[in-house]
Amino acid sequence: MGCSFSGLNAIYGAAGGTGDVWVNDNRFRILKQIGGTDVSSTVYLVKENLPDGATGGLAKKKSIDPSHISADGTYAMKKFMIHSKEQLELVKQEIRVSSQFNHPNLLPLLDHAIISVKGKEDGVQNYEAYLLFPVHLDGTLSELTKIMQAKNEFFPTITVLQIFRQLCAGLKHMHSFDPPHAHNDVRPENVLITQRKEQAPLAMLMDFESARPARRSIQSQSEASQLQEWAAEHCSALYRAPELWDVPSNADIDERTDVWSLGCTLYAIMYGKSPFDYEIDESEGGLKSAVKSAQIKWSEGPNPAYPDPLRQFITWMLQPQPAIRPTIDDIIIHVDKLIVKYSS
Repeated sequence: MGCSFSGLNAIYGAAGGTGDVWVNDNRFRILKQIGGTDVSSTVYLVKENLPDGATGGLAKKKSIDPSHISADGTYAMKKFMIHSKEQLELVKQEIRVSSQFNHPNLLPLLDHAIISVKGKEDGVQNYEAYLLFPVHLDGTLSELTKIMQAKNEFFPTITVLQIFRQLCAGLKHMHSFDPPHAHNDVRPENVLITQRKEQAPLAMLMDFESARPARRSIQSQSEASQLQEWAAEHCSALYRAPELWDVPSNADIDERTDVWSLGCTLYAIMYGKSPFDYEIDESEGGLKSAVKSAQIKWSEGPNPAYPDPLRQFITWMLQPQPAIRPTIDDIIIHVDKLIVKYSS
């Protein structure tokens, strides 16, 4: 899927996030803001704007899985304000990576447009980018667990495992590419949850801004420093693997960085926070030390407590030495056994 660079692709409406936006040949009315990842991007709830009695629009695009077409025409639209070549390349990278994936537990990119806008800063052309996704209004795993914590509620063991299993499936899809891709920022804020009647919640990984080919051969101090600086900017500290805190000058980095983040995320499904959250108000050195030595502090959970095999499962994934950390295939085999064990 290519990028569209036409200044006619967008129509700007009233201030405050209302108005109409064109994404290629399809027109959308902005209803309200539903999120924002940082100062350069905003997420809106939008509704496809079709003439009275008209059919088609996104539904006519052969590249879109019919299951992703909204019955009421509502979608999520992520808008980027781009003021540098680096920002432009990051957005293009997210589009390239998202366009490769087709899996029920990875949020699909339905359409996109990148447009040039008036004005330059420091001689650099400004752009706006619009990325269109299915909408999931139940929110993120982070938002849901915060609500549950306020009520002193916890997921049942089987629900924990069912949500986690879906995240494993999405990562398995990414890790199975040639070359394997790592998400690089697996955390509760990047997991969408949709509640379903009489079924386990649907979990979907999103935000592929940091996704890259997973395997890196580091052969110099310069390469190590570059990767370490990149990880500090793009991989959340509370979920970042130890090998990305102090990158050796002679090392092979692979997709097991995601397995570490996955272990932290399993802890967060259970307890609503990272296993290293206790260091969040301390110095970065304290957090770094806790991560590198895998000093987990177990939070209070439900009564009765979660079974010991779940804690052992987390400890297994939070192995500081990446060479002996399990792979996603190992994790899936184990979680399937736990699901069978705790389904009865």
